[in-house]
Amino acid sequence: MTVKVSLTVNGKPASAEVEERTLLVNFIRDNLRLTGTHVGCDTAQCGACTIHMDGRAVKSCNMLAMQAEGAELVTIEGIAEADGTLHPMQEAFRQHHGLQCGFCTPGMVMSAIDLVKNFPNPTEEQIREQLDGNLCRCTGYHNIVKAIKAASQTMRG
Repeated sequence: MTVKVSLTVNGKPASAEVEERTLLVNFIRDNLRLTGTHVGCDTAQCGACTIHMDGRAVKSCNMLAMQAEGAELVTIEGIAEADGTLHPMQEAFRQHHGLQCGFCTPGMVMSAIDLVKNFPNPTEEQIREQLDGNLCRCTGYHNIVKAIKAASQTMRG
């Protein structure tokens, strides 16, 4: 059985007919062709699929597309400026070498933006605690934490 899902993604209306069991991450990747949102574990443990839904970071592999009906989504493709200028969090990850292979980076960046929204001046401990649901198999997190701390200073002001 199929359902029509209509929502806003990165400021633009989007809709599609999908099977009821379609995960939001698959809707984003397969129907909308926004492949920056990654499928890592299919169990909501790695955070590679993290997006913002109605202003909150969520793991898109952990919910059905139809659960996002009417929602406003922002994916990694929607956070840079229209002219290509990176979001301050993306720039901080670049400057502080907060990525290696890059697979976890989109979800990590989306989680970090939400973290800084909720904790404008996070401590290292808060950053590490909040990133508990995002796994990186390459970096050891040290530079990711530095990047988030640096971005928090930029994003504040």
